[in-house]
Amino acid sequence: MPEPTKKDDVPNGQPEESVAPDSNGAPPLPEISLEVSPPPEAVAEGKEPVETDGEKPEATEPEPIQAVVAQEPSPTENGSNQPQPGVVGVKEQAESANTTVKEEGACSPPPPDDDNAATTTPSPTPPAEETNSIKKLSIDLPNDSVPVAAMGRKDSVWSLGEGQAPEDLDKPIDTPPLSTLLIERPQSGSVSVGGDITFVAKVEAKDLLRKPTIKWFKGKWMDLASKTGKHLQLKETFDRFTKIHTFEMHIIKAKDNYAGNYRCEVTYKDKFDSCSFDLEIKEAEQGSQNIDIRSAFKRSSEGQEDAGELDFSGLLKHRNQREPKQQDDTPEVDVWEILKKARPDEYEKIAFMYGITDLRGLLKRMKKIPKEEKKSEAFSKKLEPAYQVDKGGKIRLVVDLADPTVELKWYKNGQEIRPTPNQRKYIFEHKGTQRIMIINNCTMNDDAAYAVAAGDEKCTTELFVKELPIKIVKGIEPVKTTVNERIELECEVSEEGAQVKWMKNGVEVPTGVRSRYRVKCEGTKHYLVIDDATRDDTGTYSVMATGGTSEAHVQVDLKPLKVYQDLQDITVMLGQPIKLHCEIYPGNVPGRWYRNGQLVQPNDRINIIHRNKVHRIEIESSSLHDAGDYTFVPEGYSQSLSAKIHIIDPPRVHLDSLNFPDNTVTVVAGNKLRLEIPISGEPAPRVVWMKGERVILESGHRVRAETYGDQTSLTIEVTERDDSGNYKIVLQNEAGEATASVKIKVVDIPDPPDAPLVPVVGGDWCSMTWDPPKYDGGSPILGYFIERKKKQSSRWMRLNFDLIKETLFEPKKMIEGVPYEVRIFAVNAIGVSKPSEPSKAFTPLAVTSEPTMLVVDDVTDTTVTVKWRPPETIGAAGLDGYLVEYSIEGTNDWTVSNKELTEKTKYTITGLTPGSKILVRVKAINAAGASAPRTLQHSILVKEVIEPPKIRVPRHLKQTYTRKVGETVNLVVPFLGKPRPKVTWLKEGKPIEPSHVSIRNTDCDSIIFIRKAERSHSGKYDMTVQVENHVDTAIIDIQIVDLPGPPQCVTIEDVWGGNVALVWTPPKDNGNAPITGYTIQKADKKTMEWYTCLEHYHRTCITVTELVVGNEYYFRVFSENMCGLSETATQTKKSALIVKEGLQMKNPEYSDHDFKEAPKFTQPLINTFAIAGYNTTLNCSVRANPRPKVIWMKNKIIILDDPRYRMFSNQGVCTLEIRKPSPYDGGVYTCKAINDLGEAQVDCKLEVKGGFTFFELMQRGVPLHLIDKYMNDAKVVEQEK
Repeated sequence: MPEPTKKDDVPNGQPEESVAPDSNGAPPLPEISLEVSPPPEAVAEGKEPVETDGEKPEATEPEPIQAVVAQEPSPTENGSNQPQPGVVGVKEQAESANTTVKEEGACSPPPPDDDNAATTTPSPTPPAEETNSIKKLSIDLPNDSVPVAAMGRKDSVWSLGEGQAPEDLDKPIDTPPLSTLLIERPQSGSVSVGGDITFVAKVEAKDLLRKPTIKWFKGKWMDLASKTGKHLQLKETFDRFTKIHTFEMHIIKAKDNYAGNYRCEVTYKDKFDSCSFDLEIKEAEQGSQNIDIRSAFKRSSEGQEDAGELDFSGLLKHRNQREPKQQDDTPEVDVWEILKKARPDEYEKIAFMYGITDLRGLLKRMKKIPKEEKKSEAFSKKLEPAYQVDKGGKIRLVVDLADPTVELKWYKNGQEIRPTPNQRKYIFEHKGTQRIMIINNCTMNDDAAYAVAAGDEKCTTELFVKELPIKIVKGIEPVKTTVNERIELECEVSEEGAQVKWMKNGVEVPTGVRSRYRVKCEGTKHYLVIDDATRDDTGTYSVMATGGTSEAHVQVDLKPLKVYQDLQDITVMLGQPIKLHCEIYPGNVPGRWYRNGQLVQPNDRINIIHRNKVHRIEIESSSLHDAGDYTFVPEGYSQSLSAKIHIIDPPRVHLDSLNFPDNTVTVVAGNKLRLEIPISGEPAPRVVWMKGERVILESGHRVRAETYGDQTSLTIEVTERDDSGNYKIVLQNEAGEATASVKIKVVDIPDPPDAPLVPVVGGDWCSMTWDPPKYDGGSPILGYFIERKKKQSSRWMRLNFDLIKETLFEPKKMIEGVPYEVRIFAVNAIGVSKPSEPSKAFTPLAVTSEPTMLVVDDVTDTTVTVKWRPPETIGAAGLDGYLVEYSIEGTNDWTVSNKELTEKTKYTITGLTPGSKILVRVKAINAAGASAPRTLQHSILVKEVIEPPKIRVPRHLKQTYTRKVGETVNLVVPFLGKPRPKVTWLKEGKPIEPSHVSIRNTDCDSIIFIRKAERSHSGKYDMTVQVENHVDTAIIDIQIVDLPGPPQCVTIEDVWGGNVALVWTPPKDNGNAPITGYTIQKADKKTMEWYTCLEHYHRTCITVTELVVGNEYYFRVFSENMCGLSETATQTKKSALIVKEGLQMKNPEYSDHDFKEAPKFTQPLINTFAIAGYNTTLNCSVRANPRPKVIWMKNKIIILDDPRYRMFSNQGVCTLEIRKPSPYDGGVYTCKAINDLGEAQVDCKLEVKGGFTFFELMQRGVPLHLIDKYMNDAKVVEQEK
């Protein structure tokens, strides 16, 4: 079994082995590793620790220190049998396993909710730990790893809190990679329930600028930093001498669920290191039982949850079926005893020999078996586990021998201690059975592991030598001196050869070979020497010893200086030499020149001169870098001399570097312009940008000027055409002024041209002109694009794809009669302008053809009358009128006769000279212009020709012209004759009274007009037309008729049966018209309601039959002529009683039926197709009472007095006849019937096929808007088909 030793005792790191005489060569039981920390009071007061066994020790013997149980990592895990740094191992027998453990500040992670989850799943233990359960005692003393000066300092920080449950522990643990930060890694360990354990990690900080970051984890993710409490403590310490960070994790009063895998992670900048370790929690140890461990550990599966637990089910199964055990002469073997006596490396061999397969569970179980104490045969009382003594003191190590005759040997770190006659270091004494070794004047070399061997048995201990603190007897004193002087700081300590540390402002003073600081020691006195002091040496200096600190302030000032001539500020033009000099006393003082804080070194251009008291610096040719603050600093003096050198350079504008022709910058409008112009000048000149008289500011939003460094810039965020122009740059500084000019040309798309003009319009073409745009965008106009569209449309069509250079263009292929608009685009090198405003709408129209059939109609002494026919081709422009021109024969001057166009096809030229000959021509005028003229073939002699008069009586006037009283009489009687005939009218041979009859005569007819005819206007009218001696006459018979008067007398001639005979005489007044008939009516005397018996009766006597017997009747008679019934009737004075012969019958009374009814169409109108040029009719039937008024409508417009329509209504059948319909007559027709009770209407659609062309409609005189509507309707109909 390896024995813990100090790291410097055995060179090869291999510990010695010690075997008890009665152990049969087997190593002793596993040892326990303890970490012992003495109380602070004992360390500070130098008290000796108290023994743990309760016995009162002697005054000269140091008492053992109480130990804290801690698990030590297995030596094989680290790959070495050496103990960890800073830990001293001391053997302790198994009987001390139950030692009480105490420690300050306890904390641990809290248990999880399910405690059984951790207790039933043991943590997997590395094989190296299974095969070696050696534990050692570690005593953490102040002089072990912490220097004396660091004792008593509180560098550690403890945190308290509750932890959480461990994770699953059965997962395999990968071996961590070789550490890059950790010089000591925490090792896996085990502890009993309720025990304490500490895990330590160390990081060397020599190469680190700050403290590394460490994190402790349980399982994979549980960060233990937030789980600290009464069961878990995390501690950090730093050793300033060894430069080692120590991180500790203490688990106090461990519970079952604390077992598991833990991880430690250390990070520093880009470095990272981690280490995993396991914690095993042992149950309360119980005594071993007499069981067959071969059966118990044979059936248990290795690595399962029950590994390490006794498998009693393996002993109980099939006990009834067991066969009787055969007698075996082989004696029973106690495997427990064999294992207890065997070395750990023989456990696997023994288990294999006796058939134990669960070796892992076996080892786990063996750890729980209490250790049996073996009574020592050589020693009745062994050495204490550890001793402590102050440096310079003495210590007694005492053992009691069971056999005083046994030879005793003492060892120090494995080396035997032999007494020498002349050395008083070790003294050996015998007092009865006690054997004592006294160590005098203990030094740090005596801090070692000691052992005493009695025969084959050996006991060990460790001695810890406590170093006393070094006190400062005399502290350092403050020093005040000047530069270049020697400084010596002195202090005195309590002990010779002590180590002290010198500090400046809290930082250790470097004392290397090249350091300005020297340290020397003379006995107890220590010195810090600074040979050549500077102002940087000013500060607070301190000396540190393990027992105290002393500090003092050192003040280093500069020496005073006399200045005879100071440096003077100068201003130098660029390129001129610079000379600076000063005069100081004393003259032998060297110094240094600085420019703007930088040391100036002499070179080919700079010359530094020192002659006696004068110090001079000369610069051959100045540059801008030579400007600045110059300072001359005498060495060793507190004063310095300063001056400013100001180098000036006239300002310049470097436009040549821009490479712009004529200093002109061209930019496209809308783009950003940033013009950067290099400038120079010292000091930096003030720059002003100007455009005209306007100054451009730096704070401008869109246009701004900026100056920085050696250049100035003009920025225009979004260039506009107004930004074009000359920009002036003015530079000023104290050396002068400079100006420059830059021209900026902003090019843009041109402005849109003005709206084009269309001076000439043809049938399908036009001629258009336009002016170039007012602004060409700064770039020449390359050409134009032309677009056109129909006025009612929104779609423009481009007419040319190649640019047009001229400002003239003739669009073609337009539709005649359709209004158009045109617009222009101007194009330059930048792009296409916006479109111009559209032109005024124009309609391509063609002039008409020449008028036809021009003939002379009449000639007088001063007038010529011509007539003609309309042109054969009119076109879409229609016909506005005619222009009549004439010229005197023999000349070419045509005179316009009618200033205004005439729409008639006949015109009289007036104002002519009698006897002259003229030529006449006629032009047709429309919106497109004048047509070709139609000229008479022969000239006309202006001389009147006599033509005999002739009256052309209309056909209806050749018979008697009849009109009713009150109607208007308007008779037109045409006549012929030249010169203008004289017309006279007579009635019955007498002149006509103008107040009764109006007569108006013209050159060709005479009109007789009676506004309200009366019966007195009837008669024969004689008309006479006379031209010179020629006369023509005609008679017009006019008859004015009126209603007749009633018959003169109506009498009842006879009454028989149901018959009555009536007789009457004709009326006295027949109304100036013959009597055409009579109307006879009867009325019952009771009701006196009249009923017509007979109409249009021509005789003056009648027999009324079928009269009702018993009724009494009156009769009356109306007379009738062509005007109608007489206004009144003649009634019989007597009544006629119809008497029944024999039996009288009473007639029942009946109420009359009301036949009144609102209009209702019994047969509606039907959609009809008609053929153009052939009459068509629309028919429907309506029922109503009283008789309704029937109205016909076309497209909701009432048809009135239109000769193309005839309307009939007979017995409720309504008919509309359309004479020779054209496509224009198509549409929706409505028949509407109205009476007092209501109204009704029906509709139908009429479509006329085979319509007229546009030309035919124009010839018929149809207005243009109606033609346009007709054409559109025709298109819609075609689309619907």
